[in-house]
Amino acid sequence: MSKPFASSADLDEKRQTLEVLADGVYALTAEGDPNVGAVEGEDFLVCFEALATPAAAREWLIQLREHTHKPIRYLVLSHYHAVRVLGASAFGADVVVAHDNTRALIAERGEQDRASEYGRMPRLFKDPSSIPGLTWPDATFSESLTIHLGGDRGDLVLRYCGRGHTEGDIVAWLPRHRILFAGDLVEAQAALYTGDAFHHDWATGTLDRVAAFEAEAMVGGRGAVVRGRAAVDAAIAQTRGFLNTMREQVGAVHARGGTLKEAFGAAHTALAPAFGGWPIFEHCLPFDVARLWEEYEGTERPTIWTAERDREVWDRLQG
Repeated sequence: MSKPFASSADLDEKRQTLEVLADGVYALTAEGDPNVGAVEGEDFLVCFEALATPAAAREWLIQLREHTHKPIRYLVLSHYHAVRVLGASAFGADVVVAHDNTRALIAERGEQDRASEYGRMPRLFKDPSSIPGLTWPDATFSESLTIHLGGDRGDLVLRYCGRGHTEGDIVAWLPRHRILFAGDLVEAQAALYTGDAFHHDWATGTLDRVAAFEAEAMVGGRGAVVRGRAAVDAAIAQTRGFLNTMREQVGAVHARGGTLKEAFGAAHTALAPAFGGWPIFEHCLPFDVARLWEEYEGTERPTIWTAERDREVWDRLQG
């Protein structure tokens, strides 16, 4: 029997939890839905991620405004995916910040990604008519950018750690509190989406650079806030383990001249015991394996996902 397409049948609202991680440091998690966060400066706010629509973002901002009424100066986008960026207009930020590559990816494939993600995850797109169009960053950088928070609040450091979940992912680091907003480079007991990934870079140097922060708390792209060095290290190791298991299984099938369908079956069998119960596992895996397969085929950059290609790959692997 065919499985419902991606997350199209996931229509139940998730319980949201707003946590205060330190003075003026906030994270909103939602049982495997995309996480967002905010950091207070002396007289302004920095928000991290924008959700899928302005309507969804406004619900997050209502909760944030129970703690602070400082104006939003910066909105930081970890990467270009629609569920992370299309709610940006609700923030009224003075400056929207992203990586250089993220701006280029929005120009190259932003419209296709919008249609793709809406089809895959319709529940996240609350009032899609509220989206005014693609979100464009006002400021971009290549390696790092430091935001001085003012007073005794220290700095917020935005850093590019290398190609991973996309070729433009950035993290946000609070050295004073040793808190890391990792975006989708690390998930905390939520399945990885790797359909636009660079698996080999991500599993090696990129995660090495994320681990080198030695964070004491971490907000991943999905899943619960991770607290304590051991737990942070474990979350990074789980992410690396997911990637390495895929690389081993898909690489072995490719090396022996097998098929994409066989590679999907091998990856599913190997991953399901440890990861199969995590949010969006069944949704992500066909797209993950399809991208990794094309890497082994020699395709350097991810093929653009369209709504039509989504269905074709899903029917081929999950049908």
